[in-house]
Amino acid sequence: MENKYLTVAALTKYIKRKIDVDPHLKDVLLKGEISNFSHHSRGHMYMTIKDDQAKIQAVMFAGNNRYLKFKPENGMNVLIRGEISVYEAFGQYQLYIQQMEPDGLGALYLAFEQLKEKLHKQGYFAEEHKKEIPLFPNHIGVITSPTGAAVRDIITTIKRRYPIVQITVIPVLVQGENAASSIAAAIDLANDINSFDTLIVGRGGGSIEELWAFNEEIVAESIFRSKIPIISAVGHETDITISDYVADLRAPTPTGAAELAVQSQIELREKIDTLTRSLTRELTNELRNNQRHLDRLKAAYAFRYPGQLIKQKEQALDSFVASLQKGMVSTKKEKELRLLNLYKRFVTQHPQRQLEQSKSKLDEKIKSQNYYMTKLLENKTIQLTNTIDKLSLVNPLEIMKRGFALPYTPEHKIIKSVNQVKVNDYIKLKISDGNLHCQVLEVEEEVNLENG
Repeated sequence: MENKYLTVAALTKYIKRKIDVDPHLKDVLLKGEISNFSHHSRGHMYMTIKDDQAKIQAVMFAGNNRYLKFKPENGMNVLIRGEISVYEAFGQYQLYIQQMEPDGLGALYLAFEQLKEKLHKQGYFAEEHKKEIPLFPNHIGVITSPTGAAVRDIITTIKRRYPIVQITVIPVLVQGENAASSIAAAIDLANDINSFDTLIVGRGGGSIEELWAFNEEIVAESIFRSKIPIISAVGHETDITISDYVADLRAPTPTGAAELAVQSQIELREKIDTLTRSLTRELTNELRNNQRHLDRLKAAYAFRYPGQLIKQKEQALDSFVASLQKGMVSTKKEKELRLLNLYKRFVTQHPQRQLEQSKSKLDEKIKSQNYYMTKLLENKTIQLTNTIDKLSLVNPLEIMKRGFALPYTPEHKIIKSVNQVKVNDYIKLKISDGNLHCQVLEVEEEVNLENG
């Protein structure tokens, strides 16, 4: 009886075989929206593909997703080719994705925009990272295909414009699966050689797929970390790649890159001729002005009659010496007079005299202070005596000496009214020289006639 029951594993395997042999499920074309996207550390991608009525679990293994030109994201509508099978561990059917591209937007364009945004945020396009292109390079490295038209245009243009520069072509693949790594390795190699002043990296025109190697992140990273200035020369003027954004300078074409890399010898010769003419003109004017100045000096009185000039200067010197001597005598008298005045002030303000004057003033102040202190003490003594007399008049002890007494209850409260005691109560009378303990024999309340 028990042999009629299947195990869960057996049932799942049976269903899986049924699905796996169904030809309609071996090549499924599906479109939907990505949700619950997860990129595993081992490279596999897990997600849910859904529409407004249903959803299906999906996986795209690393061997397939490494060819994607874009990064899948939640909410993205995609077109998928894959197959349906059963994941036995969970007993659920799922989609195994083999190819995927954005729905309504080209995969390459999306990948371009995603990488552009990422590198922009990381500062790869910032102007402060751009290096100056040397005006007069000695050695230029050209990283491109050795067989294309671009390399011939670059070499021809450079040799025509600036024939003394050395050119080295570093051959690379410029399209295909291995092109990006080939270009990146060549840039790194050129930096390791460390003999180039400028690098030109590019190729001739082509489709976006043919130019795609220059949109790969590995190439952008190599350009960014290059210590040698790089001119990007990819395709035609309308072709824009990630390399153009990262490079230190972007050229519209390979020929344009060659023109930006070196100066034109014709233009340099013309500039040299212009500078030579300008320098000659400036030197001629300077020489003419100096000659005129020399002629004026030759015609000057000092050079024509030097003996007379010396005699005049001798007389002027005698006059200056006499004036100086007179001034010195006058200055000496002024200084002596000033010194005498200072001495008189010093004698007048001698420290000993100042000390005697200060001591005399101090003695006078001490006498004055003692006088006022004595007067103040006398006044305060009189005030104190008067205050003591006044206090004596209201002192309870003084009053009791005149025959008065203070009655207290047993609780030590002063008796102010007959209502505080009764007949036979004990009370205490405090008199001037002691206490009397008494018993109340009678309480007699006094009638107040004023209150009726």
